Amino acid sequence: MSAVGGGPGPGLLAGAALIEEIEEAGAPRPPRRGRQRPKAWRVLILVVAFLFYLIPFAAAVKYSLIQPDGSFGFDNYSQIISNSDVRSSLYTSLEISAISAVAVIAVMLPTVVLVRLRLPKLTLMLEGVTILPLVVPPIVIAAGLAHLQGSAPEWLVRLWFNHPLTGLTPTYVVLAMPFTYRALDTGVRAIDLRTLVDASRSLGASWFTTMVRVILPNVETAVLGAVFLTIAICMGEVVLSSIMLYNGVLPVEMIQIGAQSPGISVAISVLGLVFVFLLLFSLSFIAGRRRGSTSVRVI
Repeated sequence: MSAVGGGPGPGLLAGAALIEEIEEAGAPRPPRRGRQRPKAWRVLILVVAFLFYLIPFAAAVKYSLIQPDGSFGFDNYSQIISNSDVRSSLYTSLEISAISAVAVIAVMLPTVVLVRLRLPKLTLMLEGVTILPLVVPPIVIAAGLAHLQGSAPEWLVRLWFNHPLTGLTPTYVVLAMPFTYRALDTGVRAIDLRTLVDASRSLGASWFTTMVRVILPNVETAVLGAVFLTIAICMGEVVLSSIMLYNGVLPVEMIQIGAQSPGISVAISVLGLVFVFLLLFSLSFIAGRRRGSTSVRVI
């Protein structure tokens, strides 16, 4: 029924209002975009992992600060600077790490690019070859090299085994290959490699120029990650150097010092952990800046 003047009656208005209320009640509400709280088990795992690494590190720092008279001080750290053997072994290990990092990048980056562009069928074989250093224990490699060193001619011993720099660097390059290959392969997969190479070659650039000025800037995060992993391997490897009697490198020097002055050895370990942490922190910072820029980089 209608009211006078043709307007809707009160019953019709009440029915329309009821229909609107039913529709609003049945309509799905948009989800709230508030910040969700992390689940309790995730927080627990992070706390346990943090304590798992922090407690031993704090104990090592405390032990490294204990002086012979029982007080706390920085004598162990000052002796690291004043000890000529420690300084010499540190320089040698840093030289080996730098040369190994440059060599493994110079070998693996062109190999990864070549396989991705021209020989994709060899990807599985390359992955299998690069994983062999993880399958073969380092002590087996050290025993083989020690046997070769004992039976090699004199000229080969003078050329290869006479100094830690020449004796350990090729082996460390092989040990770093599994980590370097996977880091570089991940970086190469993340870019449009074929388009970059075709554009560079069509503009007249050589393969060397394409590799250095086009591909390398676009995979710099992967390259830095591979370099840092190689440095960590070279600075911490002790099996090869001790079995082959290379006493002039830092890990072997730490063992020898630890037998006489454990506090100095622990102080060197603390400094090494801080050094690796700074490397990883710088890699995370560079990777964050790299993700913020999506443009193709050419130098």
